[in-house]
Amino acid sequence: MDVNMTYATQDIWTWWLAIYLYFGGLGAATLAVTFLTDMYLKPHRHLVIWGAGAGVVLLALGSLMLYGHLLHKGAVLNVLNPMILFAKPDAWIAWGTQFIIWMMVWGVLYALPYVRETEFPRKVPVLKRLIDRPFVIGIARLVQRFHYTVGWLAVVNGVGVAVYTGLLLQSFPAVALWHNPAVPLLFTVSAFSTAMAFLLLLMYTLLHDQADESIRMLYERIDLVLIAAELVILFSLYQYLKNGSDSAVRSLELLWNDYGWMVGFIGFGLIVPFFLELKGTIRGWSTRVPIITAAVLVLAGGYLLRHYFMYAGVYAYPW
Repeated sequence: MDVNMTYATQDIWTWWLAIYLYFGGLGAATLAVTFLTDMYLKPHRHLVIWGAGAGVVLLALGSLMLYGHLLHKGAVLNVLNPMILFAKPDAWIAWGTQFIIWMMVWGVLYALPYVRETEFPRKVPVLKRLIDRPFVIGIARLVQRFHYTVGWLAVVNGVGVAVYTGLLLQSFPAVALWHNPAVPLLFTVSAFSTAMAFLLLLMYTLLHDQADESIRMLYERIDLVLIAAELVILFSLYQYLKNGSDSAVRSLELLWNDYGWMVGFIGFGLIVPFFLELKGTIRGWSTRVPIITAAVLVLAGGYLLRHYFMYAGVYAYPW
């Protein structure tokens, strides 16, 4: 029996979900990389304060973006309840919510001892009273005692958030572009690549310290590998879509015939920063401008990836 197929580009998960996925992956990966740097490369108070602060803010903004688009705001109580993970283990938004909440908790706790060492909070009366409370002082001392435990709890939750952003899309079987094994890997690699770019931008501007040159060089090399991995995953995704269902082929046509995807994301979001960082890794730059430019392009490309993934999602159903 012949079956007629109808195709429609989904218009429910659009730019607002792209921002949620982008901020979630970037914020979590930034926290994870920052804490690993502080634990194993060099104790770095300022990097922890800025990295943790930015990461927590990004996670909070992304979560608010998702909450703002809930049709029934009270439904958030369901995903905040950790017991739902046992009742419905494939509820990826619930997993992601738990990862994000605990990522923010461990992120704030890890940074707390460093914050107490800085002068800025003591210049703000409300913050000064807060950080000087015996309860807060006790927590800070406890965190210092279990420094690596708190750090690794944050890292594990950070990786969980980054992976979850891809698993959330993969769990949507009606859209072939999303429902494939490359998506969680692609989004995880992209999250850590944008985190490297964000931290490079931070270290080349606000935290410009010559003593951090070895860390900056390591970030550049890691980001170079991550961008290369992203390009390989995208090539594999292209092959998957080209030989997939009609829905997959239609998504492929939407993406690879769009200048925003091809020129904006792949061209300026991946290839251009790849060669800028490659040259910096091999021969160095006499100025920091090319690496800052590469970092900005990677950050923009990270959003474009998620933006076009939302808009190229195609439903296919018989009638």
